[in-house]
Amino acid sequence: MGSDPQYAKYPLLPLAQHIFTITNPSSSKTTQQTSLKSLQDAITEHKMAPLYRYLAHPSEGILNDAGESSAHTSRLSGRKPSAAGMVASKNSIPKVDLPWDEALYEKLKKENDEELEGFKKEEEEAAEKAGETEVQAARGKRAEFWARVGDKDRAIAAYEEVFEKTGVLGTKIDLVLAIIRMGLFYGDKLLVKKHVDRAKALVESGGDWDRRNRLKAYQGLYLLTTRSYNLAAPLLLDSLSTFTSYELCSYSSLVVYAVLAGSVSLKRVDFKSKVVDAPEIKAILGDGEDKLLALSGAISAGPGADEEMKEVSTATLASAKTAVNLTTLGSDQPEVEAAVDFSPLAELVGSLYTGSYRSFFGALAAVEVTFLSQDRYLFEHRGWFVREMRLRAYQQLLQSYRVVGLESMANDFGVSVDFLDRDLAKFIAAERIPCTIDRVTGKGIIETNRPDSKNKQYNDVVKQGDQLITKLQKYGQAVRLRGSERA
Repeated sequence: MGSDPQYAKYPLLPLAQHIFTITNPSSSKTTQQTSLKSLQDAITEHKMAPLYRYLAHPSEGILNDAGESSAHTSRLSGRKPSAAGMVASKNSIPKVDLPWDEALYEKLKKENDEELEGFKKEEEEAAEKAGETEVQAARGKRAEFWARVGDKDRAIAAYEEVFEKTGVLGTKIDLVLAIIRMGLFYGDKLLVKKHVDRAKALVESGGDWDRRNRLKAYQGLYLLTTRSYNLAAPLLLDSLSTFTSYELCSYSSLVVYAVLAGSVSLKRVDFKSKVVDAPEIKAILGDGEDKLLALSGAISAGPGADEEMKEVSTATLASAKTAVNLTTLGSDQPEVEAAVDFSPLAELVGSLYTGSYRSFFGALAAVEVTFLSQDRYLFEHRGWFVREMRLRAYQQLLQSYRVVGLESMANDFGVSVDFLDRDLAKFIAAERIPCTIDRVTGKGIIETNRPDSKNKQYNDVVKQGDQLITKLQKYGQAVRLRGSERA
């Protein structure tokens, strides 16, 4: 049995999403205003003086264009390097209504100083009157304080100090996970990679079951940010049935990440078993009877699934647009998640598997607008994802036919012949689709060039055999030369 997770409350990762949203030109004005208010409220409530300065300071704030034209610099306007992992725009940051209030900053800073002084006194008293455990608790409070107010460097330094002085493996893993979240908050991928590897080494040295499962979600999310969807998919999909890392993301977000990663990377057989038929996903994306069976446990959620849950009221199904974590069903979840419309995602999965390509293209566009363009982890890779999903659909259709009419295929996908011709040409030129397009004969024909695996194996054997014979001949010549030298 492992101890309860520690240092899991801060930083507040939803704030990073709010910062992304207010700089995202794809977000609606209403959404941006809501995110801005949530950010301002959090800065005041949690006394986040360092984060406020980092964002809004007239000369140093990443959201303040005024700082880019100060007397001390003549840089071209554009995104500041430090903002790379937090904002949506690749070039310049759109105007954000987060004004700098010197009086507010000084007030927050004064409150921060008073709080730090309290931690210092607590640590000194613990060192004099109590033991090392109490001293460590005071150090831990200071580390969480820096994470709460948004000071990345000081938070990491404080976490490292606590890490060096503790001998409990579970606590060490929790501290490294907290550093990973600091990296995710500021979009520092190198920092996240370094500490994901560090956390893996700690878990392998004897981490408990809960932390091992929590690390899956962390690792999967990191791989998602680096576009390693094929490696992220199994980790995220496995996390669905054991997810408890609400400090990392909501369950709704995990479902979206897992389904998208699985859709773009898994082979058709695995896609069917791990996405289309997975009970955790059916409970959210399923329709009517499928959802009822998943929620009731009639569709097994795995070896440990609860088979006694046989009655689910229609009221449960009415709340279908809110993600339901089957692992925590019937227990207290951290908070009620906002309702999410999963219908574009469900349509994407269903239409891809059934080969309804016209519906698939419509669903893919809806997924791009609803999810890819609105999430800070998915936004950077949205163009790549859409392109790879189109490729997957083309490959799926073409592998079933030797010859296909260009017009017929365009009609199946609901696009023009010219668009399909141009789109396929890019994939053919990149050798992603083994086919040729012949438009000389009229409307156009697509002829697939299926690789003959037996002939390929035969050619490989002949090639390797030739290389072996060449090496043996060279060896024989070298042996004869050495023999003649001795003679």
